[in-house]
Amino acid sequence: MKRSTSLSLVAAFLGLSSAQSFAQTELPYDFSMTANAGLFTDYRFRGISQTDKRPAFQGGFDFTHKSGFYLGNWNSNVDAGLYNGANLEMDFYGGFKGSVDAFSYDVGVLYYYYPGSGAAGSNKIDNTELYVSGGWGPFSLKYSYAVSDFFGVPDSKGAYYVDGTVSYPLTKEFSLIGHIGYQGGLKNGARITQIDGSGPDTSITDWKLGVTYDLKGWLLGASWIDTNRSITAGTAALSNKDISGSTLVLSVSKTF
Repeated sequence: MKRSTSLSLVAAFLGLSSAQSFAQTELPYDFSMTANAGLFTDYRFRGISQTDKRPAFQGGFDFTHKSGFYLGNWNSNVDAGLYNGANLEMDFYGGFKGSVDAFSYDVGVLYYYYPGSGAAGSNKIDNTELYVSGGWGPFSLKYSYAVSDFFGVPDSKGAYYVDGTVSYPLTKEFSLIGHIGYQGGLKNGARITQIDGSGPDTSITDWKLGVTYDLKGWLLGASWIDTNRSITAGTAALSNKDISGSTLVLSVSKTF
């Protein structure tokens, strides 16, 4: 879930989206293309592990027109137990971004696809969100709104996520990353039940604090991620393992 998540090539989450741009390929008709790839010790989406707290390999590409229109794809391995048989997440997105003086903006649509999910008649999982974000200097704020059932949960349209992020350069190579996000609108069936049985609740807050280091085009990252919930799901539910608790995520990524 690219535009949203871990200290990564992803734009976090949310204001989504990806990695620092070190190079790009110029194409005809005023288009350019970039590709990105990264390795992470865990894939955290809005504070919740998508890989049963195991490593993830992620990557994608973006086509951008000089006018500001863009299309892209991003992919990651995920826990098949969490996505009803799917072990791959494929995100497809498009939108328009630009700037007015010191203010930047980005509007678009993002579709989360999990090939193989829903096999043998089980619940198919996917999600479509609209998003709008704005930025000023090191600060950005993004709002995402689900126009489909939220990741396959019936009657859960209207779930939303608010993401505030700051990326502050300490030196030419070092940057400090801070993030706080709030997932709301999880009504009807899309509720959160904690490991201790409390709840269900209809919201979750996540936060992140980390650093990145640009090593000659390779982006090294370390971030501490946590939420205000203790949740288990997917393969982790077999051992009642918490996949939303605090953790340190390490990463190395590059944009080509």
